[in-house]
Amino acid sequence: MESKTIVVGYDGSEPAALAVRWAAREASRRKVPLHLVHCTLWPLLTKNLGPVPGIKDSGLQPAAEKTLQEGAAHARQSAPDVEVRTSLLSGSPNVNLPRLSAGQDMLVLGSRGLGGFMGLLIGSVSLEMAATASCPVAVIKPGEDPDGPVVVAVDDPESSAALEDACTAAASSGARLVIIHVRTVPAGYRLVRDPVDPGAAAEALLDSAVAKAQELAPGLMVEQQLLTDTSVPRAILHAAQGARLTVVGTKGHGLIKGSIGSTAHAVLHHAKGPVLVSRRPPAAKAAHES
Repeated sequence: MESKTIVVGYDGSEPAALAVRWAAREASRRKVPLHLVHCTLWPLLTKNLGPVPGIKDSGLQPAAEKTLQEGAAHARQSAPDVEVRTSLLSGSPNVNLPRLSAGQDMLVLGSRGLGGFMGLLIGSVSLEMAATASCPVAVIKPGEDPDGPVVVAVDDPESSAALEDACTAAASSGARLVIIHVRTVPAGYRLVRDPVDPGAAAEALLDSAVAKAQELAPGLMVEQQLLTDTSVPRAILHAAQGARLTVVGTKGHGLIKGSIGSTAHAVLHHAKGPVLVSRRPPAAKAAHES
């Protein structure tokens, strides 16, 4: 059986270079190949791709090839032991990346974006892939603490995909795993003593998640945190400060906005550091939910 790969998109930008370096280190830890992809739209727009007569190293095709080589150099400098495969593809990354990454270990992307409305900092390609890809999607943002834990949020017994991805990431890096569950309360609500402990179900959920994590990755250092807040994303973002990776599940279907659920959407935009959205191929997801 052919080994799976980590796929990473590179467009020559600094956010993409950060993603390539992160992906190369992750591939090294997991002992899997890295597939570096650069997509160019120029072949769809013009046939004049070759060098300009008399100008060395000019032309659209050589420029695209140079960008791909530059990305491979970033990968090899970060993880010299990793096997790096490269692909230069014509067309949009929104079309090519889902096809190449389907069923693979992970798709890694930079968090391109210029900020703007309410500080939303994720580029459209990264957001669409997080909503539609058929494998886990990591969006790499500055702020990773290499000595920090892997933090995963669980919200129900069906959060196993996120838990599995978090265990894999923690085990491969030697990091501790912090499993959090956020118990939401309405604004202005005051917790009072109750004969029936309303937190018992939440504590049982966390205990079950910890037991599952220890089963998936024996020897992994696991902690649990039961948080109370009026906002789930805010609680996750606070708990993830200083994390090396934050892992969230995804709910919903369709294109881009809203299809990954409001919590994952908010964490993707506002986290300070890498975020992994735990996606699965449709068949695997259907089997998991049945």
